[in-house]
Amino acid sequence: MCMLWSGDLRECRARVAIRTSMENGGAATMNTAKTVPLGTSASEITTFEEGDPYENPWVLGQAPVENIDVGPYDAGWPVLYETLKSRIEIALAGKARAIEHVGSTAVPALPAKPVIDIDVIVDDPRDEGAYVPALAELGYALSIRERSWYQHRMLRHESPRINLHVFGPNCPEHIRHILFRDWLSAHSEDRDSYADAKVRAANGAETVRDYNLRKQRVIREIYTKIFDAYGLLPANRGPL
Repeated sequence: MCMLWSGDLRECRARVAIRTSMENGGAATMNTAKTVPLGTSASEITTFEEGDPYENPWVLGQAPVENIDVGPYDAGWPVLYETLKSRIEIALAGKARAIEHVGSTAVPALPAKPVIDIDVIVDDPRDEGAYVPALAELGYALSIRERSWYQHRMLRHESPRINLHVFGPNCPEHIRHILFRDWLSAHSEDRDSYADAKVRAANGAETVRDYNLRKQRVIREIYTKIFDAYGLLPANRGPL
């Protein structure tokens, strides 16, 4: 079993690559028995926590209704992300443990809504004073506070549209974001399946929540493949 931790999944990715190579007749090029630092357990990563359904997460009231506009991949998205990342790094002055481009705009060739999703890992998301004022100077507004769901905070930027997600160290949701992004980038069949699901989900969806629910089944099917590839699922566990 490969244990994962937030901020650096390189060794686990390498072990999966070696496993795939050996299945295809290749030879291992590193010691697969090397110990991986333990930060987040397999059960935490493979369990999708729901949070408190009675919690009101809205800081400034519910977000305005947006068009669910899934369009072709734009090669300018990763370029924009790098600019945004540099500004965030400067603004937070070393307080960000990791900054990652996640979501559909981070996957080459994947259709997406024109909204850049960014994960920022900080020591303690509850300490909003350590990051919210600095990000507000860049035009981000704290919009969501989910104490019961990984202490998630989301800051919204209007133009360009950015959803900046704040999590703490070793957060399972952040790890899942990275795994999903990297898997789709490397597996065109699953990327195409997800693309079809996104287009179908957008057709007739009135809210982002409705859109997300419509594509959830395909997302969970892909996660099952990912977790299985990383050796995270018990042998007797079925689909998520």
